[in-house]
Amino acid sequence: MNSIEQFKKWISESGNIVFFGGAGVSTESGIPDFRSVDGLYHQHYDYPPETILSHTFYLEHTEEFFRFYRDKMLALDARPNAAHIKLAELEAAGKLRAVITQNIDGLHQAAGSKEVLELHGSVHRNYCRKCGKLYTARQIKESEGVPRCDCGGQIKPDVVLYEEGLDSQTIQDSVRYISRADMLIIGGTSLAVYPAAGLIDYYKGNKLVLINKSSTPMDRKADLLIQDSIGKVFSAIEV
Repeated sequence: MNSIEQFKKWISESGNIVFFGGAGVSTESGIPDFRSVDGLYHQHYDYPPETILSHTFYLEHTEEFFRFYRDKMLALDARPNAAHIKLAELEAAGKLRAVITQNIDGLHQAAGSKEVLELHGSVHRNYCRKCGKLYTARQIKESEGVPRCDCGGQIKPDVVLYEEGLDSQTIQDSVRYISRADMLIIGGTSLAVYPAAGLIDYYKGNKLVLINKSSTPMDRKADLLIQDSIGKVFSAIEV
């Protein structure tokens, strides 16, 4: 039995699946991956992306932060790919319990997934730091300079920047889902970003599937390792 057939068999046998995903899930929708060869880390700016996307830089160079943010982080024309769509179908069929994602693009929800835990926030939620009024990603994209609320307050994206902590409730919910899962599928992540990558240690089952084009530090822990395109792998599933 090849790895794809094994993957399909485990899905058919499981009723409490959790999916944990990273940037590689969205690259097939045209959203750049920070760490890939053609990703944001390998492009040239006045500052490295990890510096621009830090809490300190946001506070001290706010206009430059938003110039980069609009240009590189708001891929609002991107559409869900085969992996997003199949995960939503698995949830609708009662097999998938939750999607836990490091992505901030909202593509899982756009595909129809309901229970999505966003570890790093979402570009689609933006709030006034003064009055709390909410703004859409499109409003931020079309704004200029430092976006301001009607009340005059500064608008901040609800995304977790470097130097900022993850939301404790989201972490607790993720731990609960992973610890109870009978199958954990990890896809499109290098598992290099902590504390998010550490969440998979809470899985106690024997159907840990790791789907990623390149190797990761967790490869040896996987019960099934598939080094291929995540969209291609999920396209093979029949729900």
